[in-house]
Amino acid sequence: MLNDALINVNGESVQALEILFFTTVLALLPSLVIMMTSFTRYIVVFSFTRTAMGTQQTPPNMVLVGMALILTLFTMTPTLNAVNEEAFQPYQAEEITQIEFFQRAQGPFKRFMAHSTELQSLALYCNMSGTPAPADEEEAVQLPLTVIIPAFVTSELKRAFTIGFLLYIPFVLIDMVVASTLMSMGMVMLPPSMISTPFKLLLFILLDGWQLLFKTLVQGFGLG
Repeated sequence: MLNDALINVNGESVQALEILFFTTVLALLPSLVIMMTSFTRYIVVFSFTRTAMGTQQTPPNMVLVGMALILTLFTMTPTLNAVNEEAFQPYQAEEITQIEFFQRAQGPFKRFMAHSTELQSLALYCNMSGTPAPADEEEAVQLPLTVIIPAFVTSELKRAFTIGFLLYIPFVLIDMVVASTLMSMGMVMLPPSMISTPFKLLLFILLDGWQLLFKTLVQGFGLG
């Protein structure tokens, strides 16, 4: 009955398959955004930054996720434009089938992920899956998504944690200086975080921290 209703509404039976296909893509969209884009690196680094400054829930999670999504859209614009030109426009013009659309749409995402994935991570998942390891980025593009995606996520987490470690260093130094100063003054009952947090914020503001962080992260994907 459901298929009949869809066919009657759209006029052709193929339309029912299109609705099912796009409904499935929509349901998987959150996972695709996290696993196949720059979102993972952004949100992890932002979380490290907030924790390192000791501001707890400021900025709130909604703001961090929003910033990560906007920067992800900015970073992925060339890839999305390539998908539109290579896959969506021909599919909309009925020049290719759904299967060809899916195959063509993989290309730009594979190129993006292969460019940002370490060969070491690719070799790890290639060995576990029994696939020949690529020697360079061009060969990596030919790998299936089941190998590229986990390797890409692994590389992104590694880079995000590396950036987070580097972000922690100046803030930890401020904590150490403040704690040592308070102990030398005999003010052991005063929480060091009450004194160090304003200095951390001042340092971050003077360095124009958000702009510097955004610029560094975006340029890490080959933009700018």
